Amino acid sequence: MWSTIGMTLEQKQLVDAQKHALGLDLPFLQQYWAWLKGLRHGALGLDYQLYPISGYIWKYAKNSLILIGTAWLLALSIAFPLAVYNSRRPGGLSDRAAVMLAMAGFALPASAAGIWLRQLFAMDLLWLPPSSMHTPGMEGDLPDLLQHMVLPVATLMLGIVAVYLNFIRSSLQEVLPLDYLQTARAKGLPERRIILVHALKNAMIPVVTLAAIDLPMLVSASAIVENVFNWRGLGSLMVYAALSRNHPLLIAVIIIVTGLVVLFSWIADMIYLLLDPRIRLGRKTG
Repeated sequence: MWSTIGMTLEQKQLVDAQKHALGLDLPFLQQYWAWLKGLRHGALGLDYQLYPISGYIWKYAKNSLILIGTAWLLALSIAFPLAVYNSRRPGGLSDRAAVMLAMAGFALPASAAGIWLRQLFAMDLLWLPPSSMHTPGMEGDLPDLLQHMVLPVATLMLGIVAVYLNFIRSSLQEVLPLDYLQTARAKGLPERRIILVHALKNAMIPVVTLAAIDLPMLVSASAIVENVFNWRGLGSLMVYAALSRNHPLLIAVIIIVTGLVVLFSWIADMIYLLLDPRIRLGRKTG
């Protein structure tokens, strides 16, 4: 990146000036200390084009939040009731069909699914726009944004539904035979109430763990989908930073994703306390 071999004197001076602007002419430990001090105040530094990285992150993070949040909520709204229904009828037609669809969702790469959906609905049927977030000249138009969201959201949902459908179903099937639920049945409680009020509370604990890990990881997983559909999110920003060797920008995105993992893990710990009062942070049981 910074080799000056074959450069003219003026070009070498420009390189030296950019090194100085980025602080790369300082000793390594001094660079690292300055970076840590900036990070403490939320400053992620400058990229190689001398653009503030925080501006990149906020601009692209909003787009990723729209895409991932919508896909995750819609996928959960499908997987949750279907998993509850199938857990009550294991081995039934709906259960077998859901397992097959989940296996297909696991096996089908997001890139292949995205390209196939785009070819079918955008290129052949002409029902939906093929890529980007807005039609040129219609930035800020909500109906136009929603149209552009359909294909990338559907592509992301395939994998998310597959994961949560199997996970919630398996968790419920482990909980339903437990003694306290058999007691509830013996008391004559309706099966619907037993599942929705009593069984789900315990079954949701591993699901919360999955969500705490899965949501931040969707940022990196969405990189493929964002590049297929030219969606300007953190995933596509990470790919751009890697391909252009823009290391400060790439490091900043990785730090954001790592921070999200820590944050969602902490939120999951708090939710555990609500789902199971027996869990106490920092206390030994028994």
